[in-house]
Amino acid sequence: MVNLEESGKELLTQNKEFSNLINLLKESSDLAIAFSGGADSAFLLAAARIAGAGSVLPVTIVSDFFTAGEKERVIRLGQYLSIPPILVPVNILDDARVTRNTDRRCYFCKLFLFSRIMTEAKRRGIHTFLHGANLDDLQEFRPGMDAARELGFKMPLVAAGFTKEKIRACSKMLGLETWDLPAQSCLATRIPQGDIITKEKLVKVERAEACLNGLGFGRVRVRCHGRLARIEFCPDELNRLGEPDLRQEVVQRIKGVGFHSVCINLEGYTPASRVQI
Repeated sequence: MVNLEESGKELLTQNKEFSNLINLLKESSDLAIAFSGGADSAFLLAAARIAGAGSVLPVTIVSDFFTAGEKERVIRLGQYLSIPPILVPVNILDDARVTRNTDRRCYFCKLFLFSRIMTEAKRRGIHTFLHGANLDDLQEFRPGMDAARELGFKMPLVAAGFTKEKIRACSKMLGLETWDLPAQSCLATRIPQGDIITKEKLVKVERAEACLNGLGFGRVRVRCHGRLARIEFCPDELNRLGEPDLRQEVVQRIKGVGFHSVCINLEGYTPASRVQI
């Protein structure tokens, strides 16, 4: 197993961005981190541990948009870093501004979730809030970042000059399992804009994607169009569906979780894919 402290010292001598980040984190004696267990927030938490910040509070919001697999990873990372996260269950589907699923869904969702993080942090006397946005995120349409900024969340990875590629390289050196974790997005992104988000739809999507992961498919998305499941595979995995037995297994498993029809997007999966037809 990688020694986190030793790897951190080595990174400090080799990587300008990491040195910048550690110096930024040292400025705060107590801080709370929005901890999803993705590559960015895991790296930020590891850096805070290495920086020796006084009190570091990783807060994970557990909602219907958060999968069981993501929750398991959060707990594992907390154990690896010796900083157990605070798991906060919330009822995100109670917020009609979110479930209406307009083009402002992400904004209202982050406003809801990050407000809960602030509440947990303030209860413990912590008033510095961080999240793991990186420089690449600034180039994308992410309304949720507006909510984070309005609530006063800081972006130390941006301030230190980190791109996603640099985060992955440093995470690998630190022994983080997330160093090559595919880009994550909440389950709500599987529902077409304008369609009401319900627990039933989210459960079907989560189970369908878990089935496909169980068949050895890596980065995959199941878009829920009512009774139709539209599947996006990585382009390099599409050729596997030429095997009749595997293709039939895919169809059976997707129907087994509650969908009535299954189709495949021949363009494959792309992070910016829009869920509209």
